[in-house]
Parts: sequence; structure tokens; C-alpha cells
Amino acid sequence: MDPNKAITVSELNAYVRDLFRSDDFLRQVLVRGEIGNLRNYQGHLYFTLKDEKASVKAVMWRSDALRLSFVPSEGAEVIAAGSVSVFERDGVYQVYVNYMEPSGLGALYAALEKLKEKLEKEGLFRQERKRPLPFFPRKIGLVTSVRGAAIKDIVSVGRRRFRGVSFVVVDAKVQGEGAAQSIIRGINILNQVPELDVIIIGRGGGSQEDLFVFNDEALARAIYASKVPVVSAVGHERDVTVADLVADARAATPSQAAELVVPAAQDLLSLVRGYGEDMRNEIYKMIGGYRQTLSLLRGRPALERPDWFLTLWRESLVRSTRELETAMAAIMEKKSSALANVYAKLDALSPLRVLSRGYSLVRRVPDGVIVRSAEQAPRGTAVQVSLMKGSLVCRVEESKTGEAEDEKAGRS
Repeated sequence: MDPNKAITVSELNAYVRDLFRSDDFLRQVLVRGEIGNLRNYQGHLYFTLKDEKASVKAVMWRSDALRLSFVPSEGAEVIAAGSVSVFERDGVYQVYVNYMEPSGLGALYAALEKLKEKLEKEGLFRQERKRPLPFFPRKIGLVTSVRGAAIKDIVSVGRRRFRGVSFVVVDAKVQGEGAAQSIIRGINILNQVPELDVIIIGRGGGSQEDLFVFNDEALARAIYASKVPVVSAVGHERDVTVADLVADARAATPSQAAELVVPAAQDLLSLVRGYGEDMRNEIYKMIGGYRQTLSLLRGRPALERPDWFLTLWRESLVRSTRELETAMAAIMEKKSSALANVYAKLDALSPLRVLSRGYSLVRRVPDGVIVRSAEQAPRGTAVQVSLMKGSLVCRVEESKTGEAEDEKAGRS
């Protein structure tokens, strides 16, 4: 043995590390085993994978752990994919896991993703179609196992929050063969119960295999078709089932479902008191406003001196009357002047003015026709002669035409 050929522990571990890295098989392995000694440190997972005869250390960095579709738990059977290398500081080899899934559930998860995609396209997950939960339910339906812890949690929490609430329970299988059909039957039965306000379906936790009953397509469609709002309470904090996505509301646990559905009596009392306080404040505010308005009205002149407006209007009426009289006098003067002018013109054109100069007006009796020529009044015709003053009734003794007068004047 040559001491000069001795290597350090670090060199040995580095050599072994290089051997692992050069092995193609160890670069990507699939290991089936049970999770043990699970620790979560700032998102990094440290655990062992074991079977009946052996165990191996494993680590999964936070960046890979965030992509997991399930929550690893102590004792879970998994298939881990990754590389095998040496942790040089401790000189131990371990599996550096970059992907992991529950053992035997890989095909189920693939089918589940396809079902989710299908139902989402059909609109079963749409948020706008989900109905609001009743504010104050009096009758609540439960679809769960009467032998499980979920029913006790829901009833005890619900009645502690409000004693007046009542429950209608339909016993159903919540895991194993026929469980989905049993839950669907419960939903259909409760939809026939009169005055039922809301339905809670679920169970009190369990393994991921147990939860797969709530990923059944027929169950999802039964929840969607329910006439009564449905709350899903599967009892698992992180895993979301198809029933959770279709339901009108989701609760992580049955107790949380009861808190979500049943209002606390104390909260209701505080709410009523708050409304009462708001009403009082609003009334006081209204009264204060009315008092201010009344104070303003009290200072108005009309209320201090009721005849104040009458005095103002009386003065206005006197002033308007005076203006009206002045305007009427001006109009009368203007019209009188115009009338005098018209009268003068009419007087100048009046027949009486002509008669005053010695002329007369002859009318035939009895028809009153004005005689303008001798032919209109032959001998014997009665005529009325109008003079400046009075009139004469005469009879024609002789009628001479204008032509006869002309001939006489010519002979002369």
C-alpha cells in the first residue's frame, strides 16, 4: 500500500459522481415506491422511496414540485422519474426527481383532463351560469354517507351557527363502485323535496383514488341539471374535482361548506343592528335637514309679515294702473285727432254742403230713386225735393228733356 496514492474523500465522491453521470441508464430512470420521511423546505421536497426490502433518498426541487398535479403525502405509492447521482457532501446517492405521479393513476389523470376539457367546452364550468347561494336557507339537503364524519361536521357546525336550520339527509356511497350513481340518486331525490334551499354533497377527505368518484361525468351533469344550488364539499384542500368545477360553490371541507351555507346568527344580529343604526343616522340626517329648511322658511318675510307680498303687489297694481291711464289718454288723444280729420274730409264731401249753396236733391216717389234726367220723371210723377232745410213733395207738370231745351235755345 502506497500512501502517496491515497485520494481525498471529495475526490472519491467526485469520481463516483462522474461514474453515475456517464451511465445512460441512470440519467433517466422510473422508480416505483412508497413515499416516506417527507419534508417540505421552502417548496423543495425531500423524501425516501421505499419498498418492502429497501429505500433510496430522493429530492424534488421547487420548480418541478410546482408542476405536480397532486399533493404528495406520506405513504403514497408513486412512480418517480429522474436521474440518479451522488450528493458529494455526504457520499450518498439519491434520485433527483423531476416528475412524479400516483402509481396506477396516470391513465386516470389523462382521462380526467380530457373530461375537463370536454365539459368546459360545453359550458358546464362557466362562472356566469352558477347560481348564488341563498342568503338565509331554512332547509338544507345533504348527500353523503350517514356513517361518515362529514354529516356530523355539517350538522353540528350548521346548527351551532343558526339553530333554526333543518337538514334533509339522503344516505349515499361516497367511494368505491356505484358511488357516483348513489350520489346522483341523492341529488335527484332532494330536487323533489319542497322548499329545499341548497344541496351539499361530499365526504370527509380521503385518498386521491377515493376522490375520483367526484370526477364522474354523469355526476357532473346531474349537478349541472339540479334545480337547487349545489355546494361541493369533497374534503380536500388542494385537489379540485370535476364536481367542484360544476357546482355552484366549492368548500374545501364539510365544515367549511356548513359555514358557507348557514349564516351565523350573531352575524345576522350584527347585520340587523347595523341596518338599524344606519336607519337612525339617516332619520336624524333627514330631521336635521328639515330643521334647517324650517329655520330658513321662518326667516322669510312672507312668514314674518303675511301682508308683505300684498303690499308689494298693491304698489305694483297702482303703478300699472297709472301707466295704463296715461297710455289710454295718449291713445284717445291720437284717435280723436284722427277722427277729426276724417270728419272734416267727410263734411267736405257731404251732399248737405252742396245743398247749402242752393242746390236740391230730387227723388221719385214712392221708390226713392234719385232723378238725374227728365225721362225719369214724366208728367204727373210725384217727386220729393230735398233742400238744405226741409223737403218738398211735388208733382211734375211738365217734363222737358235736354234735347228740347237745346232746340229752344237754337230758335232763340
